[in-house]
Amino acid sequence: MDALGLPSVALIHDWLTGMRGGEKCLEVVCRRWPHASLHTLLHQPGSVTDPIERLRPRTSILQLLPRVQRYYRYLLPVLPLAARWRLPPCDLVLSFSHCVAKAALPPEGTPHVCYCFTPMRYAWHMRDAYFGGRFGRVGGFALGQLLKQLRDWDRRTAERVTHFVAISRTIQERIRDCYDRPSTVIYPPVDTDFYCPAAVPREDYYLAVSAFAPYKRLDLAVSACNRLKRHLLVIGTGQDEKRLRSLAGPTVEFLGWQSDASIRDHFRRCRALLFPGEEDFGIVPVEAHACGAPVIAYGRGGATETVTPLDAATAPTGVWFDEQTEESLIEALATFERRAADFDPATIRQRALPFNGQRFAHELFAYLDGVLAERHGVVRRAA
Repeated sequence: MDALGLPSVALIHDWLTGMRGGEKCLEVVCRRWPHASLHTLLHQPGSVTDPIERLRPRTSILQLLPRVQRYYRYLLPVLPLAARWRLPPCDLVLSFSHCVAKAALPPEGTPHVCYCFTPMRYAWHMRDAYFGGRFGRVGGFALGQLLKQLRDWDRRTAERVTHFVAISRTIQERIRDCYDRPSTVIYPPVDTDFYCPAAVPREDYYLAVSAFAPYKRLDLAVSACNRLKRHLLVIGTGQDEKRLRSLAGPTVEFLGWQSDASIRDHFRRCRALLFPGEEDFGIVPVEAHACGAPVIAYGRGGATETVTPLDAATAPTGVWFDEQTEESLIEALATFERRAADFDPATIRQRALPFNGQRFAHELFAYLDGVLAERHGVVRRAA
């Protein structure tokens, strides 16, 4: 504890190169503990909000590589070597991890809470979605050996975590499968005050909002709307952009990067959001729901915890499709259009409200306060 009685906290984040869902979780903690130390593999100055920037993130040796922000994702084999943070004495280590942050070694006797977005997807559950068959037979064998080593390392370093918090029940199951560890579910925050309905009419287009990564399966949204000749607006950028544009027909329009205000406007106007990937939680469908928009989602992963399908016990907020195929998505679109009258925007918004930011902060800090109280109780008993 410091002179004011506040806990000393060390924060760990994989990398800081933009404000995505994980960084929004980190931001909440940085506001609560503005004097924490913050450690990360690399930091692109100006890419995150002021509460994070003000902590002056301490980086790894990767920060010394020229223009590393352009290719750091391809450094996967060396990331465990770089993730050797020297942490100061503190009351609590809190890591936000989907890659290597949870490998941080806490000072002796200090609890390490990992807010886990997922165990390494590419090493455990989504190898094909990330890599496919692009490496050939020999390259595929070498990749398999590398991923096995990563899994072994990932499992070993999980022992450095004293408490796991999962972002969804989906991730709770993965933590159990990969690490044989229990966890507590605390859903990440969604800004349901900003994402809200407006008195504007719905228009005749579908919407997709996503990074252009292969596992997001935006190709399904593009190909289904091609086949049905439905108008689709796609917001986002990423490594898969060239391929996705090559698939698009005349009814598919790419808008590139858009501001949060522009995305909100499209949530308010679109016919429905298409969400064809399997996500750990998926903040975008909840943001769409907060604006009253239905969601047509692949029926696995986090979307099954946020999107209520047709014929459920409560009022529907979207449609699930069962297989990641063009035909399955087309069938879901047909079902949605046939039963469009079943979706009520006010009910859809109500589905999003329990995921608001105030709830996240309350649940997370209540949990962390409990961990700190437990630690100080142990220290006092030992003394």
